[in-house]
Amino acid sequence: MSVQSNKLMELALKAVNDKKAMNVVALDLRSISPISDFFIICHGNSDTQVQAIATEVRKVVHEAGGMIRGIEGMDAARWVLMDLGDVIVHIFHRDEREYYNIERLWSDAKVVESV
Repeated sequence: MSVQSNKLMELALKAVNDKKAMNVVALDLRSISPISDFFIICHGNSDTQVQAIATEVRKVVHEAGGMIRGIEGMDAARWVLMDLGDVIVHIFHRDEREYYNIERLWSDAKVVESV
């Protein structure tokens, strides 16, 4: 079963918010990049919180019948990248988010939600 990108984005947003992710931003990339439909960017204040956020996203996506194509960075928990297909979730540790500032790189994207 395939989950539409809008629904997948909503599920991932709910998951990151349920684990109290900080500064959550969803970017709509559909008009500017073939990479993905949406990016979700957020951060946690500790390695443990970063891992908990990623674990919750994985759980929620699987329960909805979605597929995780890849997860990178879980062990170090400084920048976890989750490929959900049409949605890419970036979960940073606070320090790395400030350093990489990837929202700036995608500044042409429309902000879908900012929490």
